[in-house]
Amino acid sequence: MATRINTNFTLIPNHKYRRSNRRSSYISNTCDSDSQPLSTLGDFKALPLEIFQIILRYLSGLLFKRCTLLLPTKERLKCIHKILAEVSCFKFNGCATPMQCLGLSCYGMFLQTLTAGWDELECHRVYNFLCEMTNLSRKMQTTVFSRPGSARKLELRIRLFCRNVLLDHWTQQSDSAFWLTRILKPWPMVNQARLLYIIFGPIAPQDGQVLWHKMIEEPTDESSVKGLADAIKLLYDTGIKEWTADDVISLVDELSVVPREWLLENNARLLILSGNNICFTFMASKAVNRRTIELSRLIVFLALVCEKELYCMDWTVKMMQKVCKVFSTSVERVTFLQNVANAFACVIMEMLQSVVSGDRDEEERNFLNLFHLVHAQANFHKEVLYLTMNTLST
Repeated sequence: MATRINTNFTLIPNHKYRRSNRRSSYISNTCDSDSQPLSTLGDFKALPLEIFQIILRYLSGLLFKRCTLLLPTKERLKCIHKILAEVSCFKFNGCATPMQCLGLSCYGMFLQTLTAGWDELECHRVYNFLCEMTNLSRKMQTTVFSRPGSARKLELRIRLFCRNVLLDHWTQQSDSAFWLTRILKPWPMVNQARLLYIIFGPIAPQDGQVLWHKMIEEPTDESSVKGLADAIKLLYDTGIKEWTADDVISLVDELSVVPREWLLENNARLLILSGNNICFTFMASKAVNRRTIELSRLIVFLALVCEKELYCMDWTVKMMQKVCKVFSTSVERVTFLQNVANAFACVIMEMLQSVVSGDRDEEERNFLNLFHLVHAQANFHKEVLYLTMNTLST
């Protein structure tokens, strides 16, 4: 059984050279709507529509939270849903241009304000109510049991609703983990992996369609797997009782074959971005199950990603060193190290073959990949020599 393990080296590989990654995030607090006053608003129905929109825009959920304070949770939800249902952009399928619309983001901020301070049981009721009102569970069922990409519009709607309404507005990781758990846990592991890819996987920037084949066709970049890695870390690091270490590692394993087996380089990139604990636990699981050939090839691609992204190669060597300690005998450790050396040779030959047999465009891309791998091998073995010399001198 996998256990949660705290490593004693860098959380992610350090860059060889300091690079500035200034990122800004902006969440608008405004929301254009076509809402109409309701008879249930009492004295509010006498207000001009513009004033009601200002109240909705700037007081968000706080006003409604206080107005419904004395009602039971279910009645509060019904009341609020009746009001918000008048704004088409707050509906699951309400907006014709969902990628540009702020409606669901406003809904999410409203929900965050409303449920702040509520206990888990009440939040469970909120999620169940939302599923009932939007038929979310049935929509998810349609996507996870369909061929990937056959329901593109529905996949996009599920992604936007889950991210903008349920997941993206929480300041505490434990809150985000709670809602993500509500989304995933009703489903078997294979469907959890599919949902995770729909919600956090790479999408086309122009129309938001999920890129199902991106991980299986060619090496990808950090931005394509960062959302998935962050979601995995969220489930692992927050210590929610519904998720054991075995659960999270099984989810990572299942994710790496959605919709088919990923390129090992993309799998390695996901593990690096997921952090030391998950990466080591994943690899230790393979060591325990004697999947040494598979593990050896993974080491090669961890080194390749470190070389491409200018991460310090000593991270990969230290990770390999920790994995070695999982093996119970010296014979097993020596065999594993021999397999790593052989894996470098085999992968280099495979890439060389792809350079020779590919067309011009593929030849240039494959040659660049081979170039990085040869340098990765050299830097990897350099770090091994440094480690050996340091050990001998102490």
